[in-house]
Amino acid sequence: MTNPETYADLGEAAWRWVLDQVRWDDGGPWIPVSVPHEGGPPEDRDGMHSGIGGLAHVLAEVRESRPWTDEEQALAAGIAERVGRGLATATGYSYFDGLVSDIGVLSALEVEGTDRAIARLAELMQDDGWEQPWMPHPPFAPHARVNDATLGTAGNLLGAVWAHRHDVPGATELAHRTAGILLTEGEPTDAGTNWSFLPPRFTEQVRAERGEMQMPNWSHGLAGIAASLAVAGSELGRSDLVEAARSGAEHLVTLGDTRDDGFVLPHVIPRDPDMDEVTYTWCHGPTGTSLLFTALEHAGVEQVAGETPAQWQRRCLHSIRTSGIPERLHPGFWDNDGRCCGTAGVGDVFLDAWQRRGVEDDLAFARVLGDAIVERAVVHGDRACWRFTEHRNEDPLLPPGVGWMQGTAGIAAYLLRLARVLREGRTTPAVARLDTWWNVPQPQARDRAAASRSR
Repeated sequence: MTNPETYADLGEAAWRWVLDQVRWDDGGPWIPVSVPHEGGPPEDRDGMHSGIGGLAHVLAEVRESRPWTDEEQALAAGIAERVGRGLATATGYSYFDGLVSDIGVLSALEVEGTDRAIARLAELMQDDGWEQPWMPHPPFAPHARVNDATLGTAGNLLGAVWAHRHDVPGATELAHRTAGILLTEGEPTDAGTNWSFLPPRFTEQVRAERGEMQMPNWSHGLAGIAASLAVAGSELGRSDLVEAARSGAEHLVTLGDTRDDGFVLPHVIPRDPDMDEVTYTWCHGPTGTSLLFTALEHAGVEQVAGETPAQWQRRCLHSIRTSGIPERLHPGFWDNDGRCCGTAGVGDVFLDAWQRRGVEDDLAFARVLGDAIVERAVVHGDRACWRFTEHRNEDPLLPPGVGWMQGTAGIAAYLLRLARVLREGRTTPAVARLDTWWNVPQPQARDRAAASRSR
């Protein structure tokens, strides 16, 4: 069994490699998406997903284990200054790369500015939500809106609720308004309520050309949307939002496979013949979808389709454990070790589960995932990174990614947390983030976000 210090040392080596990739220009720090890199900063330079903002979340994890070095202090200050400077003119909203990303980044760094991000998000809001100019017309209708948790209204609701929890001015009003928009976008079904990635009124041409398509899991589908309503309802004291979330979950479970004590949803409905029907990731698999059921539990929901939210969460985790991951069973199966689509993201949810309930199988599986990451590391001296695989390419090894969701930074944070949990036990604080704070019981979740300081 791998020693905790092995995880910690590899995590530090990975973080050292990431720090080596940080570049500076007149606008502050930035990182390439992958290495090698030619040219200047990427388009989404500041975002959480693959930009410099994501390193704030690694810094928050590092802070739980040791004090920041002078280099890390300077990086944190540079990220805060860079992100804060852009708030007044920001036009993107998303959890991945927009104003909701900024809320998470500034909170992780414990600096001021979250109030300005909330104010800008409210300023850009229209009566029916936020326009998505990146969606082309045609085939999408003009002024399209998006409902989901990573690009759209549900993600904005998660950001507003997070800020509300820290008494940020304007956040409570924004959360109520955003939740109201999501309620109006619900689509009644025989089993409950559905929310599409895009509201139907914006997709008539697309549906006519391509047919109906859903991505029901966390990132772009019903699971993430219902979870945002559940935590909003619990924090705002609104039973109508909790009931809407429960109704969404009632519909969701009719879309999935509950055989053998598990629960999985298709990646895409109807199935795309070019991909596996089911994946096990945070973004499109039971890893992320399990967050819906802990959100419902947090909101006090007692049953969904005859079972408790806790039972549904355990079903999700059982399906992951028995899926075959982290083995690469066939080309295209589990070729990614990142947070969004791979091993580190799954591992973090299993650590959450162990800290929440103390089921030893969860910690054991988190270690299995950590061991796979150790085995796949590309180590050069005191530096380490990872290369994911695209089996359809002539050269299947992809260049090593740098950032939080799809790169070495996010993997480093998982290894550092795994080592810390193994050393300190279930009660060691978990870093609370706006998309997962309810997944760990609050005595263990260090809700350190300094958004409250911006009052």
